[in-house]
Amino acid sequence: MTVKALIASFTQQEDLNFLLTNRIPRAALTRFMGWFSKLENPFVRDFSIALWKLFSDLDLSEARKTHFTSLHDCFTRELKPGLRPFDPDPSVVASPSDGIVGAHGKIADTELFQVKGAPYSLLDLLGDSALVDQHRNGSFVTLRLTSSMYHRFHAPHDAHIERVTLIHGDVWNVNPIALKRVERLFCKNERAVIRTHLSTGEAVTLVPVAAILVASIRLHFLDMVLNAQTKGPVNFPCDVNVSKGEELGWFEHGSTIIILAPGNFSFCDGIAEGTRIRAGQALLRRR
Repeated sequence: MTVKALIASFTQQEDLNFLLTNRIPRAALTRFMGWFSKLENPFVRDFSIALWKLFSDLDLSEARKTHFTSLHDCFTRELKPGLRPFDPDPSVVASPSDGIVGAHGKIADTELFQVKGAPYSLLDLLGDSALVDQHRNGSFVTLRLTSSMYHRFHAPHDAHIERVTLIHGDVWNVNPIALKRVERLFCKNERAVIRTHLSTGEAVTLVPVAAILVASIRLHFLDMVLNAQTKGPVNFPCDVNVSKGEELGWFEHGSTIIILAPGNFSFCDGIAEGTRIRAGQALLRRR
């Protein structure tokens, strides 16, 4: 058995995985990782990336550059041009990021779920009753980014960004084991609510959710990083038009994006729980 296989056999044990990734000082470890990952020391960088490869399926063959200044630089890497073409069909909302499809389906009035049998409400997630009304009886899909994936996310459609709201919270792990054990996890974690209207008028909301080791979200159109250290107003009015496929920002390491769409959108072929999807692939289609 290889070292990687041995590590995987241990970390796949649910009790041990939950203990190692949640029953620790989550906020302190996340702050430390934010500092550590930005160290531009060749030994620290090379050792960290080698360790990362040992614990994951990290593949840097798609990366735009082959030399990184730090672990953070590797985490937030760009890809070679043309590797994530976005579906040009105007009736399609594309996936904003690489990810694994998690819970998805119809919103039952204002209730959705993080895993089967674990519901949460739009109001708890979004914190705004007017926005809740826009997505009542709509559709939702959860995309989970693993640590080794491409961490940048993009506009899923031509859209107008109207407002971003930062909601401070915890940094629970967002892996399937934690989702089964922590009720309303997405409503407890640090997250940003990005309100948009498509060029065709429908409201589509993106909710990037932070997690342990990744409580920072970079948004280009605000020219800032949102995290637990963000002070002052947490509502950011915007007046920004973005084109389908345009890069919106990145997670510092990896986490989850929840996409909320109106009820007149249905899921495209091949969208099923556990499926790996790439940024730009067809996700939802206007009926």
